[in-house]
Amino acid sequence: MDEPVYFDYAATTPVRPEAAAAMTDALGQFGNPSSRYEYGRRAALRVKEGREAVARALGCAPGEVYFTSCGTEGDNWALRRGVEVNRRKGRHIIATAVEHAAVLETCKDLERNGYEVTYLKPDRAGRITVDQVTAALRPDTALVSMMLVNNETGALLPVAEAVKAVKAADKAVLFHTDAVQGFLKVPFPLCSTGADLITISGHKIGAPKGIGALYVKRGVKLAPLLTGGGQEDGLRSGTEATGQIAAFAAAVSAVTADPARLEKTAAVKDYTLTQLKAALPKLEVISAGDVGHICAVTLPGYKSEVVVRVLGDKNICVSSGSACHKGRPSHVFAAMGLPKPWLDGALRLSFSPESTKEQADVLVAALKEAAGSLFTTLS
Repeated sequence: MDEPVYFDYAATTPVRPEAAAAMTDALGQFGNPSSRYEYGRRAALRVKEGREAVARALGCAPGEVYFTSCGTEGDNWALRRGVEVNRRKGRHIIATAVEHAAVLETCKDLERNGYEVTYLKPDRAGRITVDQVTAALRPDTALVSMMLVNNETGALLPVAEAVKAVKAADKAVLFHTDAVQGFLKVPFPLCSTGADLITISGHKIGAPKGIGALYVKRGVKLAPLLTGGGQEDGLRSGTEATGQIAAFAAAVSAVTADPARLEKTAAVKDYTLTQLKAALPKLEVISAGDVGHICAVTLPGYKSEVVVRVLGDKNICVSSGSACHKGRPSHVFAAMGLPKPWLDGALRLSFSPESTKEQADVLVAALKEAAGSLFTTLS
C-alpha cells in the first residue's frame, strides 16, 4: 500500500526514527532500573536522562516530572488525587465542557462519588473565558481543569490567565491542564502557565504509544494513583518503562531541534483551508484553530462518517473528531451549539511539520470528488 496522505496527527503521530532507535537500544539493555547491579544502573541512568529531557521541554525541574503510561492516566491521576488534596476545602470541581473524555469521564465518576462539577460551555468558536472560570468559583471549589489546546477545534484556551485569576481569588484551589495537544506545539514552555498539574503524552510528538508524564508543581502533595514498589519517588509504582522513556526523550530532542516547526505546520494548515474554501463553496470552517496543527471544517448536509470512509478508501486519513469517540458524535462540537447539519458533516484536520501542500492538494481534490458523488441528507 502507498504511504497514506495523513491529516490526523492530533490522533497520533508516526514514531520518529530517533525515538525508535533509542527504544531499540534501551530494550537491548534490559536491566530493571531499581536493581543495584550494573545493568540496573544503566537503565536507571536512561530514566534519569529521559526525565531531564522532558523537564527541559516543560520548563521545570526533573523532580517535578512523573512518567505515566498515557495522557488518560495523567488526567485521572491529576483529578482523582488532586481533589483529595483539598478534601477539607470542599467537593466542587470546575471543568470545561470541551475537555477530553479522559477528564470528562473522570469528572462524571467523581460526581457519582459525591462531587459536584460545573461544566463551562464554550462560545461558537469553542473558546472559554477567564471570567467564566472566576464566576464559577465557590468557597468549596477544590480543583479547576482547563485544557490548553482543544483536540478537535485547535482553540487555545487562556490557561495562564485563568491560573492567575483563580490563584488571586483563592490560592488553595488546584489548577490542572490537559496539555496533550499543546506539548511542543505552542510557542512557550507549559510550566509558564503556572498550572499545578500538567498532563502530556508521548505519542502526539513522535514517541511510541504507552508513555506520558504528569508535571506536579513542587509543593503539591499529590498522592499516588498506583501503589506498589515505590518507583517514581513513591508516586507512581510499577517498573519504569525504560524503552518508552528513552524514546520519549529522543522524540522531545528531535522535535525541539526544529525551531521552525510551528511556522511550517501552520503554513500548510492555512493553505489547506484556503484551497478547501475555494474548491468547495458549501464547506464551512468551524474553527481555523488558534494553533498551527488543528482545524475543523464541515460540509453541512453530508455525513462525516461517510466522507471519512470514502477518503479512507483512497488512503487519505482525516477524522470526524477525537479518535477516542470511535465514531460517536463530538461532544465538543455539540457544546459549541452548532446546528445539526454542521454537526453531521464535521471533519477535523490536523497537521505536522512533515505535512505538505502537495498532500493538501490531494485531500482537496478527493474531498471535492466525494462531495460531488455523495448524496446530501435532509438533516
